[in-house]
Amino acid sequence: MSPSPITIEPQAADLAHRPVRWWLATRPAFLTITLAGVLLGIAASGWAALQQHWLLALLGLMLALLTHAAVNVINDVADHHNGTDAANTARLFPFTGGSRFIQNGVLSATQMRSLAYGLFALVIAGGLYLVSLRGLPLLLIGLAGVLLGWAYSAPPLQLNSRGLGEPSVAACFLLLPQGMAVLLTGGWQSTLLWASLPYAILTSLLLYINQFPDRDADRLAGKWHWVVRLPLAQARMVYGLLVVLAYGLLAMLLWQQRLPLFAALGLLTLPLSGFASVQLWQHADEPSHLRPAIIATIMAANLYPLLLAVALLLA
Repeated sequence: MSPSPITIEPQAADLAHRPVRWWLATRPAFLTITLAGVLLGIAASGWAALQQHWLLALLGLMLALLTHAAVNVINDVADHHNGTDAANTARLFPFTGGSRFIQNGVLSATQMRSLAYGLFALVIAGGLYLVSLRGLPLLLIGLAGVLLGWAYSAPPLQLNSRGLGEPSVAACFLLLPQGMAVLLTGGWQSTLLWASLPYAILTSLLLYINQFPDRDADRLAGKWHWVVRLPLAQARMVYGLLVVLAYGLLAMLLWQQRLPLFAALGLLTLPLSGFASVQLWQHADEPSHLRPAIIATIMAANLYPLLLAVALLLA
């Protein structure tokens, strides 16, 4: 049986001199989780704000996607230099082990670095324009997103290598919907912040489960994230505990009426997270069997903010 197209790594022979390679280097298929978070922020802002400021919403969406793209590329550059991607023989492409653009000669490390900082420059320029309209709150959110995204993998901070990658990702996606709401309405929304907490946890779980196939290579490269620091039995348990925390928070917020009743729609993603927890528990030491768990984690992290967006609009 021939391999599925989604499991075939990019090759220089296929993409040489094709402009699309610059776009593919950003791993666009994985930007949907940022799109979902932006839509959650738009929904919390309401139809009236969107109709009045739809151009700002469009620009905000573009900048959010460009930030995520820049972070993906700079992460590839960092993992090339620390050696983890080259040493990773247990990777599950396209989910773990990087884009393989540098390792397979599609783009050089220098070209990838130039792409990353070019994208960051676009984000900063566009972000400063939006800050001129909305002021300090948006500046703080945007600055946090760009700095944490860059520092996640890039030296000298390399937050993920210091065990701070998971909370950094959670913080970025907690603030993402709020940034869109500030852009469209000019103010913070406490309801949206509460609604975004499970989304932030579910997004960090995507990072977390992806680290299991990369565990051995990351350890050799000095990337001491949670999955490397913890014994395997404990590391797989943390995933389940974070799932309980995410959905427990949602249930508590519903019970305390901090969220509208329609927000119970978010519980529809619980079977996906539960399935991923069971699969990880069974196959944590068998990276080649984790593809279904990773896909379920991706689906839960993408669907939760979309369902919450629908809930807020209905409310």
